[in-house]
Amino acid sequence: MDIDPKRSRERMVREQLEARDITDPAVLAAMRKVPRHLFVEEALRAQAYEDHPLPIGHGQTISQPYIVALMTSMLEVRPGMRILEIGTGSGYQAAVLAELGAEVYSVERLQPLYSAAFSRLTRMRYFTVHLKLDDGTLGWPEEAPFQRIMVTAGGPDVPDPLLKQLDDPGILIIPLGTRQRAQELVRLVKQDGKVKKSSLGPVMFVDLIGTHGW
Repeated sequence: MDIDPKRSRERMVREQLEARDITDPAVLAAMRKVPRHLFVEEALRAQAYEDHPLPIGHGQTISQPYIVALMTSMLEVRPGMRILEIGTGSGYQAAVLAELGAEVYSVERLQPLYSAAFSRLTRMRYFTVHLKLDDGTLGWPEEAPFQRIMVTAGGPDVPDPLLKQLDDPGILIIPLGTRQRAQELVRLVKQDGKVKKSSLGPVMFVDLIGTHGW
């Protein structure tokens, strides 16, 4: 690979994140540390720190660095929190959350991606990330409740099991909208039994497939 990963991460943080008002120092530090190039195929490693998503096989992608940082920032993660991630993919987002000191429970529905992420995260010693092969729209009820939930695929609505598994207080972030078109990134805050919804802007994610998805 003809790039310097550390310098590329520094440039990514400076030009793609800080320049777009990502200000949380812990999130910026995590994005500087996680070796994104190791979460994509070798042929794509020279593009790993560029400002766009990349394919990881099976119709799935690793999200654009800015979107990873934005969603992570909006979760307001604190060390020791239990976080549910729906859609492990390459494992990159889970690694970023783990760098923030979270205990991460991540669900992936595709066996090849699950196996690859398990091997990668284990090799990189992310032992606070726990993986499960299952329908992500069902969540991980055995480990609930979760103080934070992040969904990395776009669905028609918020899966009811995820809302039930969200702690009170808690924050859930999910892309919602029409299938295979631009979606709206939505942030739900649960407080005292009530849920407040706000929009974080337009995004485009792969489809959320499952019992409570498409």
